Amino acid sequence: MNHLLRALAPVTDAGWAAIEDEARERLAPALAARRLVDFAGPRGWRHSAVDLGRTERVDATPAPGVAARRRRVLPLVELRASFTVARSELEDAERGAVDIDLAGLDAAAKDIAVAENVAVFHGWPAAGIGGIAELSPHAPVPCAADFQDYPGAVARGVEALRGAGVGGPYGLALGPEDYTSVVETTEHGGYPLFDHLRKILGGPIVWAPGVEGALVLSLRGGDFLFESGQDIAVGYEHHDADAVQLFLEQSFSFRVATPEAAIVLRR
Repeated sequence: MNHLLRALAPVTDAGWAAIEDEARERLAPALAARRLVDFAGPRGWRHSAVDLGRTERVDATPAPGVAARRRRVLPLVELRASFTVARSELEDAERGAVDIDLAGLDAAAKDIAVAENVAVFHGWPAAGIGGIAELSPHAPVPCAADFQDYPGAVARGVEALRGAGVGGPYGLALGPEDYTSVVETTEHGGYPLFDHLRKILGGPIVWAPGVEGALVLSLRGGDFLFESGQDIAVGYEHHDADAVQLFLEQSFSFRVATPEAAIVLRR
């Protein structure tokens, strides 16, 4: 038995299969950061820190005449989002029902995906994580309210990265409102804006819940480093006669190795 305690849950194989299928379906499109940064792992639940390859001086030492330095590491952080499933729904899953109510899981999946995206793109100071947008040294590219002009802003962002010596291909992370506007906009002549932007970038356009505005970032590799300890998994907390309390849990760290490899688009 591991820390997820799934063996203690009153959930059958069919119930776990339904829960895991729903979790994958909800998480896959929402985990935007993983599609745009370098993902390493999972290293396992016991993996606790990332070696930064740096040291800091320790002034007090056990003996005179001895110098000391301490290795610097970035601790992984743990995220947990709890949810409840009715036992009657789990019993129906065992009977073969394919429409069981997993609304609590859907909400938890959204919450943990947004938390991860926010940490990567906008930072999490309390956890020692600097965000891509906040660490970028480039002045944000202004965007007009009219999305017909959006290709020009994206092109200026790409050019700024190239001018800083950062090669492509490039990706575009769009907050939900901007993503919807891009998908719905057709340029003069009927050409979809989405397709035009992909030609400029040479890489993907990603729906990124939790992101404010948009970011253009290089996908050449080595610039943005996400390390997974425990990848997102379902675990068990407790149950009563009516419901089972479960959770989604993960551990990870994130580092920006090359701040100049991304630029913010701001409206």
